[in-house]
Amino acid sequence: MALTDIITSLWAWKWLAIGLVAAYWVLWVAYARTLHPYAKYPGPFLASMSRFWIVIEIFRGRAHKTEAELHRKYGSIIRIAPNEVAISDPASIKEIYSINSGFTKTDFYTPWRASFARFPDHFTSTDEKLHGQRRKIVNNIYSMSNIVKSEPLINTCTELFMTRMGEFAERRQLVDLATWVQWYAFDVIGELYFSSMFGFMKQRSDVNDYIGSLDTLLPVLCAASVMPSYVRAPFLASGLLLRSVRKALKALGRIEEASATCVRERLQPKGKSDGAREDILGKLLDIHEHKGDQHNFNLTDVQTEVFTGLFAGSDTTAAALSSILYHLTANPDVYAKLKHEINEASAAGKLSYPRITYAEAIQLPYLVACCKEGMRMHPSVGLTLPRVVPSGGCQIAGQWFPGGLRVGVNAAVVHLDETIFGEDAKEYNPDRWLREDAVNMDRYMFQFGGGSRTCIGKNISLCEIHKLVPELLRSYDLELACAESGFRTMNHWFNKPLPLYVHIRKPEPSRSV
Repeated sequence: MALTDIITSLWAWKWLAIGLVAAYWVLWVAYARTLHPYAKYPGPFLASMSRFWIVIEIFRGRAHKTEAELHRKYGSIIRIAPNEVAISDPASIKEIYSINSGFTKTDFYTPWRASFARFPDHFTSTDEKLHGQRRKIVNNIYSMSNIVKSEPLINTCTELFMTRMGEFAERRQLVDLATWVQWYAFDVIGELYFSSMFGFMKQRSDVNDYIGSLDTLLPVLCAASVMPSYVRAPFLASGLLLRSVRKALKALGRIEEASATCVRERLQPKGKSDGAREDILGKLLDIHEHKGDQHNFNLTDVQTEVFTGLFAGSDTTAAALSSILYHLTANPDVYAKLKHEINEASAAGKLSYPRITYAEAIQLPYLVACCKEGMRMHPSVGLTLPRVVPSGGCQIAGQWFPGGLRVGVNAAVVHLDETIFGEDAKEYNPDRWLREDAVNMDRYMFQFGGGSRTCIGKNISLCEIHKLVPELLRSYDLELACAESGFRTMNHWFNKPLPLYVHIRKPEPSRSV
């Protein structure tokens, strides 16, 4: 065959391939826009035919705001991907996420799984039966009664946090509370899991770049999670050419190695003697030693538990604390009312010195209201929690959804629903939690997820929050450095607050207890 014939043949194949691809996309767009079961639901044009739209939103870090705008424009059901809708109807929380609802997690969660894990962790498991079996092994460790027993470990961190705040007060320096509460939350994880803080607050820095690693990792991992499964590997492989992706994958390896190191050090003779304190790692190793064969729970499973704590244990709590403290300082009347409640309780001997206990804190109704309202205004996770509709299909929000398609609810959207939280739902108002319908509102608080997949570390977070907030307000006066800037965040699954600067001062003698 002559060279010209070969070239002509190659050109013909090239144009045939281009034609086939073009035909596929024309047919796919026609189907997605007209015949697909989700074709009737409104949303961005690009979202109806490609997941590229939601990938863009992930990298922009504002998906919760975009979804809220789309719900205001189109209604309670919006299409955010060809096979996925977001639902803002509060009743859908129970329909989708309740125990035995039949809905399962989508493959969104699988990229977050530790590479070394034998079984999926509590966050990434998509098999509901397996998840229930594995969670049952360790569930008691994370009960509130067990976490409260570890309050002395949390108090150790609180003591150092308060000391550092005192140093800022003495020097009259601005303090970035968003950074410091994350360092605090990470050090609490160190104490609760390993009886030793990581050293963030002691060194006043991001130890071993753990937090920087998470910040690098999240947008890349979250973007991969919303892509079609067949695109993920090529995305990450091609991304290796990009410094940011290489850094993200290296960050994941660093966190995995940290979990292995923590377990390995505890197993050393010196580490074993240090294990006399009842920390979470000690309790996990105790399960492995005494019930490991019975539950198929070996050292790799212990490491998986530790990895989950390192990965998710600080960002969610820090985001909640930042929101609570921001909204308090941005609303002087609320701040003064809460400060008065704390001071009165202290004067009456209802709050211990030097550290307030969790049991005492939750007896302060306005404190509890302020904490709930802060978490309502800013849930720590700012994306929908996607689920697969059961195979037989299901009725949700008055609509029939075929099996196999995806649905989800975004806490950042449903928490602002006026039918549940009142006409002032978009405004910060802790007093709503003192109303008669507060019990009903509680049913729609979704910041920790719902049903059997509720965050396993929920009680750790709640204990930290309710102890630290009154302790900080009892000891210091806080004032926003720049109220006009508002509460700024970057949403890559964890909706992380950006720097939050405040002035911190010791109270005037006349105001002290």
